[in-house]
Amino acid sequence: MKLRSVRISNYRSVEDSTEFEIDDVTCLVGKNEAGKSAILLALGALNPDEATPITLDKERDYPRRNLVRYEQLHDDGEAIVASTTWELEDEDIVVIAEALGDGAMKSREVEVILRYGGEREVKASIDYSVCIAHFLGLFKLDAPDRSQVGKPRTTTELIANLNDLDDPSSKQEELRDYLNDHGSVVSQLNSLILHQMPTFMYVSSYDRMDGAIQIEQTRERISTGEIDNEEQRGSRLFVDFLEYAGVPIDEISDVSTYETFNAWLKAASTNITEQVLEYWSQNPDLDVEVTIDQARPGDIAPYNEGSIARARIKNNLHKVDTPFSERSAGFVWFFSFLVKFAQIRNDGTGTILLLDEPGLSLHGKAQADLLRFIDDRLAPSHQVLYSTHSPFMVPVERLHNVRIVEDRIDTTATPRRSDGTKVSQDVLMVDEDALFPLQGALGYKATQTLFIGEHTLLVEGPSDILYLQALSQELRRRKMEGLDPRWTLCPAGGIDKIMPFVSLFTGNIAQIAVLSDVAQGSKAQVQKMRESDVLRAGHFYAVTEFVDKTEADIEDLFDPEFFSTIVNSSFNLVDPNVVSATKLDEDEFTQRLVKKVERLFNVFPDDIPLFDHFTPADWLIRNPQLLSDENEKTNETLAKAEDIFRTFNDLLD
Repeated sequence: MKLRSVRISNYRSVEDSTEFEIDDVTCLVGKNEAGKSAILLALGALNPDEATPITLDKERDYPRRNLVRYEQLHDDGEAIVASTTWELEDEDIVVIAEALGDGAMKSREVEVILRYGGEREVKASIDYSVCIAHFLGLFKLDAPDRSQVGKPRTTTELIANLNDLDDPSSKQEELRDYLNDHGSVVSQLNSLILHQMPTFMYVSSYDRMDGAIQIEQTRERISTGEIDNEEQRGSRLFVDFLEYAGVPIDEISDVSTYETFNAWLKAASTNITEQVLEYWSQNPDLDVEVTIDQARPGDIAPYNEGSIARARIKNNLHKVDTPFSERSAGFVWFFSFLVKFAQIRNDGTGTILLLDEPGLSLHGKAQADLLRFIDDRLAPSHQVLYSTHSPFMVPVERLHNVRIVEDRIDTTATPRRSDGTKVSQDVLMVDEDALFPLQGALGYKATQTLFIGEHTLLVEGPSDILYLQALSQELRRRKMEGLDPRWTLCPAGGIDKIMPFVSLFTGNIAQIAVLSDVAQGSKAQVQKMRESDVLRAGHFYAVTEFVDKTEADIEDLFDPEFFSTIVNSSFNLVDPNVVSATKLDEDEFTQRLVKKVERLFNVFPDDIPLFDHFTPADWLIRNPQLLSDENEKTNETLAKAEDIFRTFNDLLD
């Protein structure tokens, strides 16, 4: 059976969650105290796993503000806590067909409801005629026998008719006894559905594996069942770890020679290291070692006698190994989680996993590793519902799997009142706090991909991109060297923003290079960028390296008269308010062409708009024919541009 939708009501902060769909992996996102745990607990109470029993208590769990009105609000029976919709799978249909007849179910969809008191109801669409025909055929009632039981519409009527017979035949008696023992179709179907329904394992306290166990003592605890006590959970995980590693504790004592024993442990260490490092990308230089040695009398009890199994972590980079228990809290948590849920994955049951806030102690990238483990190892065997308020636990590639949980407040009421916890699939209809983790995840994803290519050339602004594109197109038209199309041009927003931009994307892009403007006061920043380790050596260039100036922008590639033509055309300037090389040369305050033009525009009449960088660049990309003239000024501009493109093309791997 597959869980397809859930509606939680009358449970703690949840008066009515509204119905929401369930996928193979479903992520409940919301801030603290929004009611995420309440949703998972109420669902888990529907059919709790033995390992995580959940019971309903009306006085504890029913919404407090309505408790005194409970009988009034629910005069038709106990309050409903969970309403769930399930889809029957092929194996479920086969079991039902064997018991009730082929075609007994009109639909694969069934509803299961949980009420206070633990009462569960099943609602399904049944074809009673098929079921009655099945039972009559199962006990081989002939035509006279069938005529005596009449034409019942339900199995309840069939049972009543059989019980009313004064002198039933042997076959009628067998059918009557069978139905009296097993009940009506509705009763039998309820039993079949509830028996086939997966259990729910709710996990909020994530056990941490012990770093060592005493073999003989642990085997004794296994035989008595003490190993499953709460205080022995760390040891229980170590036993699971040995089995996960391929050296089950029951088989350890059967190995009679040192070489066999040593080879077995080495193989187990290699096996567990490969499995762990597949999902632990934080440090690829670790090895997990399994050791079993005689105790040393100086160690603390119980590790001072008998045989001791230990997990040790070796750091190949630092050439040191440490006990498992002394590793970082994040690593211990992640390792323990993998061991526990790898065993669950292999147990062959249809358990649905309800994980409350997993991975909170993990670094953001380790949380991404945890998501990979859930998708790769758990989801193929178990449906998983997990709650989070971490952006790194939001599956941005599958936003259709995300449900937003919020404690919705009615701000129009006086005083304000809560409408209780709501679950929404529409992220546009929730408040900012509830949406924040999703916004964070989307923002992080966007910054890793927006405008970014495998080879990214950072420039300062959009106008730089347009100028370089126009120059590159003309160079290629002339069979000269333009910018290699593998480069993706990306605006960084200024020299002061290039450093944080590069730092943000380092490791996510194969190659980043920078072409920077140089202004008065920015030379120290330029030098810092050159010396920074965030860029590969030789991947930072300033425009000043391609023009004969100590300060320069992309616009300084152009001859002053040529650039004046671009400006005049783009702003439709006419005499006496035209830009010329002569006017620009009169400004000795700066070397930068674009700043000279800005200062000139500042003294133009008010009916002329202020100068902006983008308008001339936009005009040139729309009128590239200006660059096609074969004259000295144009050729000099293109030669400088070709020098830039050749320099950056040579950087490509």
